[in-house]
Amino acid sequence: MSPDVASLRPQLEQGIAALGLDLPAGSVDALLSYLELVAKWNRVYNLTAVREPQEMLTHHLLDSLAIIPALRRHTGGREVRALDVGSGAGLPGVVLAICCPELSVDCVDTVAKKAAFIQNVAGALRLPRLRGLHDRVERLKGPYDLICSRAFASLADFVSWSAGALAPDGAWLAMKGRPSAEEMGALPAGVEVFHVEQVSVPGLDAQRCIVWMRRCP
Repeated sequence: MSPDVASLRPQLEQGIAALGLDLPAGSVDALLSYLELVAKWNRVYNLTAVREPQEMLTHHLLDSLAIIPALRRHTGGREVRALDVGSGAGLPGVVLAICCPELSVDCVDTVAKKAAFIQNVAGALRLPRLRGLHDRVERLKGPYDLICSRAFASLADFVSWSAGALAPDGAWLAMKGRPSAEEMGALPAGVEVFHVEQVSVPGLDAQRCIVWMRRCP
């Protein structure tokens, strides 16, 4: 592991503690290895605009880790099939696969090199329940119990494009900064917001929230 990435271990461990997370053994090592893979591939494939390891830690790893408490409350620890839409470098999908082994995580992206990167991560980090899919979400059938996205599209587009993949009693989880009432009000008929949950990201001075959505009863 490069010295730049290895030096981030204390801050990552502090962030995990601040979030109150109890993670499986080896998660910190796996997260740092994943960060190093992102940095390595990014030099050639431009996976993400964030390039400095320190910034990747806060803007990518800790930002994705911050949703895990809410996710666990929603799933109750049961086995869940999850889809990460527009996953890019695997955020939050890879982080969820590392830290929540009860999840089976598919990361879909329309860019082949990004899906290939996810497959490489799955092999390198021995994550058998993680897959990278090169496809359009509109073509996926699922069913997925949980469909998530991180800064992917408007809420309306996100749920419209992925509706065919959601299980009948499934939920959408959208990671957002500050969604407007107008954006939430533009959801298609038959979809409702059932919870907006504020999240705090250690080391990141920015507003973050989770918008939970489902089909109307």
